[in-house]
Amino acid sequence: MPVLTRREALARERSRAGAARPARAAAVPHRGMLRFARRVRGFAGLAIVAGVFATTVLPAYAGSSDALAGGKSDSFLSLRTGAQNLEVSSGAAGQSASTELYTSQSAAQFAASRIQSIRLAGTWVPMYQSAGDDYPWWNKRTEHSGGGLSPLGYYYRECVDFVAWRLNRDAGVTGGPWRWVWDNLASGSAYVWLSEWRSHGWPTSDVAVPGSVAWFPYNHVAYVKSVNADGTVTVEEYNWASDHLYHQRTISQSEAIYLYPPS
Repeated sequence: MPVLTRREALARERSRAGAARPARAAAVPHRGMLRFARRVRGFAGLAIVAGVFATTVLPAYAGSSDALAGGKSDSFLSLRTGAQNLEVSSGAAGQSASTELYTSQSAAQFAASRIQSIRLAGTWVPMYQSAGDDYPWWNKRTEHSGGGLSPLGYYYRECVDFVAWRLNRDAGVTGGPWRWVWDNLASGSAYVWLSEWRSHGWPTSDVAVPGSVAWFPYNHVAYVKSVNADGTVTVEEYNWASDHLYHQRTISQSEAIYLYPPS
């Protein structure tokens, strides 16, 4: 048996001891490492919960890529962050909006209303003379559109100028010199015609006769065309409803006071 040196003998003893020793258990982690791992797991759990909450609470547009693309403003992002969930009942999808209180004009209706507004403003000049209208200045501009006074002394296409023309026509005068003008007929608006008639001593009545003047208390006069079998009265007039156009309409006899033609 060979003689071993001291160093060799120690090495052999260590080798035998290592072979006989059981395998070492896995190293136990430090307590600090355990606390750190628990925190990491906690943060991960919160992130998952937050993600679920965001997808269920925020409106659809807030979570879409389109809403966030293109550099949205801070105010938009703050609104998105503060969005609240709305619960909609299942029956809401079957409801319809009511439009009973709203109307929409067609293009034709809009054009007609625009023409009417121009007429009411007195700036519209008709292109054709209406049937039954013999007023010689039917296409003259009104006072509101820069027109002046007719040869009778009243503004063109006013009710008083039309009636004055008819009284001249019935007297056989259709050109100058005129028989009835502003100076000797009624010097003022339609409202004063009744008092002017009475001041001249001309007859007035509540009974209409053809050729008389129908006087209305709302500053309007018309020419009586006919008295009908049922007692109604057909009148001709200009500027009814402030449109400066010729009209014919039928009224009840009691609607007006009648100024008989001056003698």
